[in-house]
Amino acid sequence: MEKKNAQTDKVIGVVGSGSFATAIVKMLMENCNLVHWCVRNEFVKGAIELRHHNPSYLTAVNFNIKKLKLTTDINELVSECDIVVLATPSIYLSDTLDNMTCDYTNKIFVSAIKGIVPKVNDVVAHYLRDEFKIGFRSQAVIAGPCHAEEVAMERLSYLTIATVEENQKVLYDMFSSHFIKVNSSTDILGNEYSAILKNIYAVGAGIASGLGYGDNFTAVFVTNAIREMELFLENIHEMPRDVNESAYLGDLLVTAYSLFSRNRNLGNLIGKGYTVKSAIQSMNMIAEGYYAADSIYKTSRENKMITPIIDAVYGILYEEKNAEKIFEKLTTKLN
Repeated sequence: MEKKNAQTDKVIGVVGSGSFATAIVKMLMENCNLVHWCVRNEFVKGAIELRHHNPSYLTAVNFNIKKLKLTTDINELVSECDIVVLATPSIYLSDTLDNMTCDYTNKIFVSAIKGIVPKVNDVVAHYLRDEFKIGFRSQAVIAGPCHAEEVAMERLSYLTIATVEENQKVLYDMFSSHFIKVNSSTDILGNEYSAILKNIYAVGAGIASGLGYGDNFTAVFVTNAIREMELFLENIHEMPRDVNESAYLGDLLVTAYSLFSRNRNLGNLIGKGYTVKSAIQSMNMIAEGYYAADSIYKTSRENKMITPIIDAVYGILYEEKNAEKIFEKLTTKLN
């Protein structure tokens, strides 16, 4: 018989073997007797089984291998779990889920992905609904501010889990610990879009830093970014929300300022003179803001929104516009 979790009869699994997936497994092992983990390939699986840590990400995090059930088969994990946490980079999600042929009815799918699914040019929530008929009542979204590196060090971090009310308690019990505080929300789309938008804004903040703009400008930049985010969210999914809450503003702040932020680091390289292609190639992790900027820019245009920061970042990333000149123009639009 399947060994259940300590505080619930639900079985949970994580799909993905990057830094945030590894951090999520660490969080879950605080409360769960067994965590299923679907990793990229047999090499990663064998390395974790042998050395008890991820060979490529958060290598300082050691796992009790007796509390892990590792696999490389998405169908094995989904079949055996009641709750499936998706934590792959957005550009690889469709490749992973296209292999899912098992029965996944009555499962809860939790997205920890902060990017656009290229196959459908849309957010994960819509992708799951449209491609797999997984309705919003069977979905949840994990938002920050919660950098994987600080989770690894057990520094106090905060998660917001957005889902329907009946799913909130079980997810709270699984993720909450002495170093993870969990807030609940019902704004599934708002939390998902804000997690995507803050990555684009963080690329912009990094470009500004690379160009030599200081803290004073960055403060104004982020102030304008949260207002732009609020406008975008109201246009896409209008509902009562306070963008000053940690899932929106807090996640934006940490991603725009933190040295752990891969999106900020990407922008910083571009601001220092790297081409977009060379900046991306120099990083060993995926900066979701790059891939999201294309889709979000087009959505903004289609809905006739005024989004000068999104426009500026898109122009630099996709139209090869000069970063210095673009930011000179942007400074006249911020206040």
